[in-house]
Amino acid sequence: MAFCAKCGAQLTTGSSFCGSCGAAVSAQSAAPGSGAAAAPAQSEPASAGMTNNLAAALCYFLWFITGIIFLAIEPYKRNRFVRFHAFQAIFAGAAVFVFWIIWSTVFLSMIFSGAVGFAWLLTRLIQLAILAAWIFLMYKAYNNEEFKLPYIGDLAAKQAGS
Repeated sequence: MAFCAKCGAQLTTGSSFCGSCGAAVSAQSAAPGSGAAAAPAQSEPASAGMTNNLAAALCYFLWFITGIIFLAIEPYKRNRFVRFHAFQAIFAGAAVFVFWIIWSTVFLSMIFSGAVGFAWLLTRLIQLAILAAWIFLMYKAYNNEEFKLPYIGDLAAKQAGS
């Protein structure tokens, strides 16, 4: 019986690739007399998927929507790094959503009090700050850094299992 050198899964007779991880089966790991020819070595598995840092960065793409998606996708829901960024994206997206509900009330009261220009300027500055935070979080996740937002980051780390 032969086993994959990369993941340790049992190999099927005559197979050139591991059924679990997709790694090429070398001549040494093939069972003797199985008739499996030595396959040329590949640098990556046939279906590698995306790297963990890219998955973590994409968790922030649509805030809590993509965070929930990455918590449901099989190879990434078990990775602690991706789980942390998914939970932080969910909690940050919820915080931004709640903030905009509260801000819309403040914005309307400012408009009715005659401060239309100031309300518009302040709204644009808040939107710019949220955009900058969004890009910053994606950048940090892509660089394999676990940047924690105040309060939200600790809650995300606890949910991710650290």
